[in-house]
Amino acid sequence: MPDTSEFDSPLFRTTLHQLDTVASRLNLDPNLHERLRYPRRALVVSVPIQMDNGKTEIFIGYSVHHNTALGPTKGGLRYHSDVNLGEVTALAMLMSWKCGLFQLPYGGAKGGIRCNPRSMSSREIERMTRRYTSEIILLIGPDLDIPAPDLGTDEQVMAWVMDTYSMTQGKSVPGVVTGKPILIGGSAGRREATGRGIVYTLFRAARHLGHEVKGKRVVVQGFGNVGAVAARLLWREGCTIVGISDVKGGVYSPRGLDLRQLEAHAAESGSVSGFPDADRVTNAELLELPCDILIPAAIGSQIREDNASRIKASIIAEGANGPTTPEADQILRERGVTVVPDILANGGGVVVSYFEWVQGLQFYFWRESEILSRLQEVMTRAFNRIWAVAQKEGTDLRTAALMEGIRRVAEGFRIRGLYP
Repeated sequence: MPDTSEFDSPLFRTTLHQLDTVASRLNLDPNLHERLRYPRRALVVSVPIQMDNGKTEIFIGYSVHHNTALGPTKGGLRYHSDVNLGEVTALAMLMSWKCGLFQLPYGGAKGGIRCNPRSMSSREIERMTRRYTSEIILLIGPDLDIPAPDLGTDEQVMAWVMDTYSMTQGKSVPGVVTGKPILIGGSAGRREATGRGIVYTLFRAARHLGHEVKGKRVVVQGFGNVGAVAARLLWREGCTIVGISDVKGGVYSPRGLDLRQLEAHAAESGSVSGFPDADRVTNAELLELPCDILIPAAIGSQIREDNASRIKASIIAEGANGPTTPEADQILRERGVTVVPDILANGGGVVVSYFEWVQGLQFYFWRESEILSRLQEVMTRAFNRIWAVAQKEGTDLRTAALMEGIRRVAEGFRIRGLYP
């Protein structure tokens, strides 16, 4: 067995543990199991750019393709100070399982740059994005790897990636990325897709558990694109949003937060922290607030062995990637907490990215109502399938989702065989 120390990180260890556990349950061919433990390719690049003050600064970038058994690779591009090779590799692997779970014709990939975009100007981020794109340009393309927005990136970053790639091709190539502005080939409904997908899975989970979502108390960690959309939609459905946080802190009101006023406050001040008529809480305290539904939609490893026993929610829908450690999973399972895992709950983004990719290849774009209807259909079908597997196998939703995703990717390897 090759050494994997260069990929070592907490998330990579967690992801490998999940794979190894599920492979045992599936009685997976050891040869296929071994192939799944490693990425097909991983690239580390230096990204030198001139900062606004005239100084040249070097950033480190990564691009990892986990596998291409089912098609070109798909994954987000992350800008964050904690990005490293192990994290990017683990996220690429999780994307493989996610695409397999949703039966999309993709393998998993991930890209990232270790930086703090909050401390950079828009021009600096543009220069960094374009230089990074030029460094990985041989690994991306509409039939090779199709990046999308992730933590610290947005549709503007995708536009810069698309433009940089297109300039090297001598023509416009909108299919090289998804999550880009609608004006240049993006899809209606893509910006809200991940948050909306979380809500669809919550409705299915509640229905299977014999509950109604309406009236439930909800806590959301992370008020970025994913968490804010999920909170807004649940609020409109009659939920009471009692707690919300972002990177600067959180707010709590047992009476419920007015989302319209909170969004206005965040837009003006740059944070939900300090919202009037609400108590200040830390991100750690937020997770332990009294609530029925908890949505961790920030960063990984937030629910751990040391705090899982104090989680009060009965349903957790993972908006972030890897927010729950294996040790915490075991505690939550023993306490009867229903966890809708990340590869299922936050899959709406990659589903609508697939829709965008298909629309771009056809140069024919769908109405938003069509996209939302198809997204709901795909998310509902996937959830029902995973719930049935969990019931049949007597396991939790995470294990069932991983079983479905890993089984499909492994079958792709088996059918295609081993070259040469």
